[in-house]
Amino acid sequence: MASFTERVLILCKTYPSPSAKYAETSCVAGMTEDGKLIRLYPVPFRLVSDDQQFKKWQWITARFEKARDDHRPESHRVFVDTIVCDPDALPAGKHGWPHRAELLAKLPVYSDFAEIERLRADGGATLALLRPARIIGLDITKTDSLNWTDKEKEKLLSLQQQTGLFDEVEEGKQIRLLEKLPFDFHYRYECDVAGQTFAYRHKLVDWEIGALYRNVRRIHGDNWEAAFRAKLEQDLPSKDLMFLLGTIHRFPHQWLLISLIYPPKPPVDNPNQAGLF
Repeated sequence: MASFTERVLILCKTYPSPSAKYAETSCVAGMTEDGKLIRLYPVPFRLVSDDQQFKKWQWITARFEKARDDHRPESHRVFVDTIVCDPDALPAGKHGWPHRAELLAKLPVYSDFAEIERLRADGGATLALLRPARIIGLDITKTDSLNWTDKEKEKLLSLQQQTGLFDEVEEGKQIRLLEKLPFDFHYRYECDVAGQTFAYRHKLVDWEIGALYRNVRRIHGDNWEAAFRAKLEQDLPSKDLMFLLGTIHRFPHQWLLISLIYPPKPPVDNPNQAGLF
């Protein structure tokens, strides 16, 4: 299968999961320079060399080929040893977001999740940007098991007993055992379509969600939930919040919320009118 070189702006890294073949993997998604969404899976992200570990909103250049065992149209294998990262991620803030928004404008943004699912069912996209009408709330539920099973631990530690699995992994490189998140997080949200309101619920698997949980747990201890909810139920919904949704390989009809994109809301046309309501 022919390979090709492409520049990709990283928009998503999911929280890693145990893998028998790669120890652990993340699903990575981004957009190409000509405005197409692309999925890179599997990526053993924590295992690649430091200079090839990219961030969200960072451009990378690498060699790709269409995934052979994943028929989703956006799914590609990345040759990890070819990854070259731009020096810095695209900045945020009032000076950085206009450029980010200019790039995102190349992608279709849907307001109706049902339309996204119809497209998938017709053989179309399995990655899509959605702008919900509103966030209703966040469900936080304990996972079935608070710790990795013995089999999952074996997968996570397998690379530490091997050398040469990846050219880009230093010989004898040791990694910390991946922390298992003890909770599942689901956004409940609504879409307004032709005068009707439809409610949906999707699981958040973005790496940033795991990092947020660890940070608030470190700072607040057992009282972490209030700060966590404040970020996801108040702060982010106050922005122009969009979801990057993606399907599960083994369960193609199931969608996950794989990344949150939250530029500042555009200014109103007439700021004097805004104060009337």
